[in-house]
Amino acid sequence: MNWLLSLAAVCVLVPSVHCATATGWCYHNESCNDTQWPTLFPSYCAGSRQSPIDIVSASATADSNLTAFTFTNYDNNSALKEIKNTGKTVKITLTSGIKISGGGLSEPYDSLQFHLHWGNGSSVPGSEHTVNGKRYPMELHIVNSKATYNGDTALALKDSTGLAALGFFIEEMSGNAIGQPAKWNVLSSYLSEIVTSGQSYTVPSGISLDDLLKGVDRSKYYRYLGSLTTPTCNEAVVWTVFKDTIKVSKDVIDRFSTTVRIADDSSELMVEVFRGVQPAQPVTTQSSCSTSGYSLGLMALSLVLGRG
Repeated sequence: MNWLLSLAAVCVLVPSVHCATATGWCYHNESCNDTQWPTLFPSYCAGSRQSPIDIVSASATADSNLTAFTFTNYDNNSALKEIKNTGKTVKITLTSGIKISGGGLSEPYDSLQFHLHWGNGSSVPGSEHTVNGKRYPMELHIVNSKATYNGDTALALKDSTGLAALGFFIEEMSGNAIGQPAKWNVLSSYLSEIVTSGQSYTVPSGISLDDLLKGVDRSKYYRYLGSLTTPTCNEAVVWTVFKDTIKVSKDVIDRFSTTVRIADDSSELMVEVFRGVQPAQPVTTQSSCSTSGYSLGLMALSLVLGRG
């Protein structure tokens, strides 16, 4: 505990130092970045099912239990409640009544918030998960908690499947589009209201989660059991990483790394806010047996009818 008090004192006395703040971890300072988290938070960050990981598509095994999701109230254009600069990321809290179910989950989960991870503009990718070694410009995480816990994340963190995180890769849109998609452009315009750490802004109605996920086939995904990607790295997360990417124009992606800051107005810009990949975990994906079986059945029926 003494190390935490000492580190906190340093940050109080020298606020320009990007280190512990109140929680004892950071992304950029060598004393508290992600290479130090297993030492600073050994209870979980040094665990055996840590996130994020590199997903090797060829190694993902088929699981027939990975059915389609049901997204409840993801079309609600008043779902986004508040956008906040946490000093580590940009977090958007959601109104109550937003839920997910199906998708091989044991029960419905309440969607509580989403946040983002990014690098430094579209040229320096900053997704947390990678696929076959490829890192994308950004990654959106929707955090969900078992509905039986009624939003009590402290209880959810004690359950090995208490949280369900939905990961969506954000990729630069092809061509020379500007300000696209329109709802992403609007959302990113609110960054100017939360430039410094701790600032928040009430999100006006007009944007739904469906709007932000437009173009993604949400029936195709990878699944594995992992952890929070920030300290204290609790191993309580069922991860779903979707295969399709969200396409966003370059100027909107760049806005994140050129607008918000890690502390006050004179502090550095918030860039490269992602944890490095952790040791591999078993990954599953949808089974294609049902589709293949149907096709083979039609082929067999055609042969029988042809012989008749």
